[in-house]
Amino acid sequence: MKEINLAKVRAETKHCGDLIHFNNAGASLPPDCVVDAVIRHLQLEQKVGGYRAEEFAVEQISAFYDVFAQLLNCTPQEIAYVENATRAWDMAFYSVPFKSGDRILTAAAEYASNYLAFLQVSKRYNVQVDVVPNDADGQLSLEALQNMIDDRVKLIAITHVPTNGGLVNPAEEVGKIANAQGVLYLLDACQSVGQMPIDVEKIGCDMLAGTGRKFLRGPRGTGFLYIRQNLIESLEPPFIDLHSATWVTKDTYTLRNDAKRFENWESYVAGRIGLAEAARYALSIGLDAIEKRVKNLGKKLREELKTIPNVSVHDLGIDKCGIVTFTRSGEKATAIQQRLLSHDINVSVSTADYARIDMDSRGLDEIVRASVHYFNSEDEIQRFCEFLSK
Repeated sequence: MKEINLAKVRAETKHCGDLIHFNNAGASLPPDCVVDAVIRHLQLEQKVGGYRAEEFAVEQISAFYDVFAQLLNCTPQEIAYVENATRAWDMAFYSVPFKSGDRILTAAAEYASNYLAFLQVSKRYNVQVDVVPNDADGQLSLEALQNMIDDRVKLIAITHVPTNGGLVNPAEEVGKIANAQGVLYLLDACQSVGQMPIDVEKIGCDMLAGTGRKFLRGPRGTGFLYIRQNLIESLEPPFIDLHSATWVTKDTYTLRNDAKRFENWESYVAGRIGLAEAARYALSIGLDAIEKRVKNLGKKLREELKTIPNVSVHDLGIDKCGIVTFTRSGEKATAIQQRLLSHDINVSVSTADYARIDMDSRGLDEIVRASVHYFNSEDEIQRFCEFLSK
């Protein structure tokens, strides 16, 4: 495994030295090559108009599917470009043909947007939503999952790296259970793609959704969806248009036979080009090397935080990532965020309504989320903790 050249990646991330950016799980700092790719295409649109610019960029647009197939270990036909992770996840989830009496199994740390969709489908189709409890380490209990499966379970839908808690759910082991039982498996990977290797064949998921803006370091307003090839034609997207389907006769249409049936005609072309460049950049560095550095930085940050009086770290699971969550007694999380921001230190705050089941069960109202990435430095962690301790 090659080591990451910290000086090089920081030099290729303009302005990363002007602040301490520990909000990579919210929106990371894009490398210069991503920004340049987006700007070049926008300048081309400025010069010749959006339609002609898209014609000139056909090869770059097509390359998006190839690079994401490489990133996720699948075929280009199994990849769709979608405007964000939520919409990508929605396109997959709402295409599942639920019926009355079906069950959805999910995790206690599930994110609000996904759980709201579960509740809507439950109300619409009389579907039962069941939460798989955590094990003693705070991750989804594989034993409980196995015991909860029956012939009514239509879907297992979990988030790989939840919004808070530092947790990495055992996605590959969940896949083994889902595949053995013949249950559809939808994985939200919006906070895992880009900070660790993601292999859909190893994981065994049928559907996977992700975003550009987080650890992949792509543009905002970009996302992607993976759908297993042998599943595509059995899923009808919740909405279609002239890109995803063909109007054959006055009363009939046919859907595409690849994952592009989950796309729509209008899209952010410059963003798609930039997102492909972000994936290419991550691959050039190496996802194994990225994972190693991110986990080491996350571990160091947790250890340093635990030495600060009145600070409590709230991370869960056996396998922890670059997301670190904490509180400080006597100071609200939002006040900590604003105090840090006044000194050009970026963090975010997770509130109970982001992950209600998890946070309610732990008696947490709001927590600070500091998320590191490979371009962050050990010195930044030291400075962060020194300032926080004041």
